[in-house]
Amino acid sequence: MPDTATLATPLRRIADLPGPRPWPLVGNLLQMRPLRFHQDVEAWCREFGPLFRMSLGPTQALVVSDHKLVSAALRDRPDGYRRPAVTEHIAKEMKGRPGVFLEEGAAWREQRRMVMAALAPHAVKAYFPSLVAVALRLQRRWASAADSGATIDLADDLKRYSVDIVAGLAFGTEVNTIDGGEDVLQRHMDRILPAVSKRSLSLFPYWRYVKLAADRELDHSIAALNTAIDALVAEARARLAADPARRERPANLLEAMICAAEDDGTGLAEDAVAGNVTTMLLAGEDTTSHTLAWMLYLLQQNPAALEAARAEVQRVAPAAAAFTIEQMDALDYIDACAQEAMRLKPVAPYIPLEALRDSVVGDVAVPAGSLVWLVMRHDSMSDDHVARATQFDPSRWLDGGVMNKQVSMPFGAGVRTCPGRYLALLEIKIATAMLLGSFDIASVATADGAEPEELSGFTMSPVGLRMQLRKLSPPSGE
Repeated sequence: MPDTATLATPLRRIADLPGPRPWPLVGNLLQMRPLRFHQDVEAWCREFGPLFRMSLGPTQALVVSDHKLVSAALRDRPDGYRRPAVTEHIAKEMKGRPGVFLEEGAAWREQRRMVMAALAPHAVKAYFPSLVAVALRLQRRWASAADSGATIDLADDLKRYSVDIVAGLAFGTEVNTIDGGEDVLQRHMDRILPAVSKRSLSLFPYWRYVKLAADRELDHSIAALNTAIDALVAEARARLAADPARRERPANLLEAMICAAEDDGTGLAEDAVAGNVTTMLLAGEDTTSHTLAWMLYLLQQNPAALEAARAEVQRVAPAAAAFTIEQMDALDYIDACAQEAMRLKPVAPYIPLEALRDSVVGDVAVPAGSLVWLVMRHDSMSDDHVARATQFDPSRWLDGGVMNKQVSMPFGAGVRTCPGRYLALLEIKIATAMLLGSFDIASVATADGAEPEELSGFTMSPVGLRMQLRKLSPPSGE
């Protein structure tokens, strides 16, 4: 149905829209830097406006950057739009399990109920002590770095923090990469999502005919990950069968998903449960760690905001060892810092969709099967929609702030909003409160002091951020 146009408005065709001039056969693909293509599309938005066309090889896409039209498309899922079929085909070709990230229609609705139950705030709160335990491990690691004057690889340490939390919650098994252990699952996961992104934009599926060394390593990682998760699902079902009381208070998200699926009467197969645990691991590892890294960098660049964040931590949650869920829920300024970091540096700066039916976006006719490329960071960085748009100002998100919260949508919109939103923000608050309550941040910067580059894979990450810390005197009660 039309989004903002009236039925009397003459409709334009995607082919008639302005846009970058395509090259024969490859379209605009070779005009986009492989690891910075999100920035190239954003630059085209500034040149060609909120609706334009671009070509990904032989596929013509409608690019949409107006936040109202972006929101309307996101809210028209799963009936009007889906993730591009090519992404699903690539994932299934890579033996991906069914999960809420890839499923559509009725299958998605069945699985959504199970995942939402497992990731609901009351369920996540039951795992709170485990989250704090991981943060305290990270605190000890950073204290050692502060004592020795060592420089911290911020992305690596925050990824360890996220992996330890997500794997522990997902499986109920102790995973400790923070203290130097290697998590085999993490090593395999690090190969999978970048491969999905790269193959989805590939002009030719060479891997179906010739396997390079990287493709053989990917196949090995996929098989190993699936085998490991199958074993973990079987162990969880065995624990639930042996101790029926666990069904009332599942000890981890895997058990919660199994119970939710059975209680819901959907009769979901183990593949669906395993697929959603895999999705949580893959999606939860990078997104939270990258947001945290960007937020700490932006706080360091803005001393007034950093001091306001530290003052809130000292007032609300000064002692990491005594953190409570109520304290974390009360960290409003830290939450605002996370929202502002996600506005400026969203880990998902674009979302590609495929139209399931003939529709209209703005004044453009969109035939069924068309690719629609949603740019998530255009209006949120425009002074037309956000005052002082390029500045880091968490106060705009607080009560009395002037931020239009419909302009920035880091977790999506509509019924397909990210189900892990509460968990992600809780992880961010715990890590930030631990850091600001225990250390003074001497620096968060790249080796040459330049602004960190944005690296676009399946998510957008900062490149080369290093952190140096100084220990604070222990607060009362620590």
